[in-house]
Amino acid sequence: MRRSLRWGLTGALVLSTARPGLPQQPRAWPAATLGSPTPLVIRGQAKADEAPAQPAQARASTSDQRIYPINLATALQLANARPLDVAIAARQVEVAAATLDRARYAWLPTVLAGGDYFRHEGPQQNPGGDLVSSSRQSAMAGLGVNATFAVTDAIFGPLAARQELRAREARAQATANDITLSVAEAYFNLQQARGEYAGTLRQVKEGTELVRRAEQLAKGLAPAVEATRARVELARRRQAAAAARERWQTASAELARLLRLEPSLLLEPIEPANLTVPLIDSTLPVDDLIPIALTSRPELAANQALVQATLQRLRQEKMRPLIPSVLIRGASTPVTGTLSFGAFGGGPNGRLGDFNTRLDLDAQLLWEFQNLGVGNRARVRERQGEHEVALLELFRTQDSIAAEVAAEHARLQSATERLHDAEPALRDALDSLQKNMEGLGQTRRIGEVLVLVNRPQEVVAALQAFAQATSDYYAAVGDYNRAQFRLYRALGQPAHGLAAIMPCAEPPRK
Repeated sequence: MRRSLRWGLTGALVLSTARPGLPQQPRAWPAATLGSPTPLVIRGQAKADEAPAQPAQARASTSDQRIYPINLATALQLANARPLDVAIAARQVEVAAATLDRARYAWLPTVLAGGDYFRHEGPQQNPGGDLVSSSRQSAMAGLGVNATFAVTDAIFGPLAARQELRAREARAQATANDITLSVAEAYFNLQQARGEYAGTLRQVKEGTELVRRAEQLAKGLAPAVEATRARVELARRRQAAAAARERWQTASAELARLLRLEPSLLLEPIEPANLTVPLIDSTLPVDDLIPIALTSRPELAANQALVQATLQRLRQEKMRPLIPSVLIRGASTPVTGTLSFGAFGGGPNGRLGDFNTRLDLDAQLLWEFQNLGVGNRARVRERQGEHEVALLELFRTQDSIAAEVAAEHARLQSATERLHDAEPALRDALDSLQKNMEGLGQTRRIGEVLVLVNRPQEVVAALQAFAQATSDYYAAVGDYNRAQFRLYRALGQPAHGLAAIMPCAEPPRK
């Protein structure tokens, strides 16, 4: 297990060294995140260059919202404390634990304390069949002991309840893992949207410069349509920036919903938008990962516990006709038979006296054959069916987990390959844009004609290629990080492990 997984989360955030050239990112905030956050942050591999602070245009465009910094480690820790699903799962575990206690002590008697008063007036039939008129009364104050239970319930009930508690605990862990994955995916959606927005701001800046130069060239070196084409492209880049800002805001709202934060906040990741978080080596064969998942997934542990619980219920019904039930009750009171020991007194007519201690206890062993035994056989078949259903559910869960690991492994491999291709493509696109922009004002002479080295339409094409490369790169980074966490969850790793200090990860390998 330790040799097969390569962890990427540690207790300190390592930001990549800022180098000029790539799209400007929204500025990095100080490490003062939500309230008093944990110092645990992420160590990963920053795959692209980072530029300095966010330009004023970006800050002005989001000035209507309070921007709140957050890092991945803080989000993951809040995922284990804030979401309602985690709280619901914890309460369900407490309910299952209380059910186990109730089953464990079902054989203990119930103790009653109180008093009883009995009064009779009128005829009463004696053992010979004659009616005898009488007037009498009695009173008693004391204790009662009552116990009625099937020995099979006392033996097998706690065994089944213990397995059901284990199932609830495993499901609570599965819920925590699912919430952790949801928060991680929402965080990386936010990180991707923030990166794409920063990229569009860089594109708007380059497009504005292109329009300025094209309008100057249109006075003699280029037709007026070239300036028009540049203005159209600038309008497209501005629309793309507005759409990217919207994606950032909606991704922030979704993450705030999961973490139960104020929805009006605009969350901004502290980590750079191009930071990758390698948890698992994508070169590991899927055949090595599936056994890890089949031994670690809490869903399988829950199903296995339910299989054991149904097995205990089946044994309980098979043994029910063979093992007697126990009935213990007090017999001192004349009607209900609840009190067994105390002070008892009475007398004829209105007389009530002669009080003395009294003890009456009735204990029985009863063999129960429900509906002449037909009901017992029916209950055995019912429990047998439940056991078989639980087994089939276990097999289905195993098949689903194996398929999930294979699918997530394939997604991780694909995202890794795309990431390796997208990074140099982005660098080449940026280099092409810069060189085309530089050549836009340069001329050369062909015969008696002075022509441009690069025409504005070539710069427009380079700007479009840069915009597409930027989108592809941040999408690849987001897909890579999401695939890492999906595979991590598919392997059944505990949610709290993400907040622990782990060895430094290696960058993804092709």
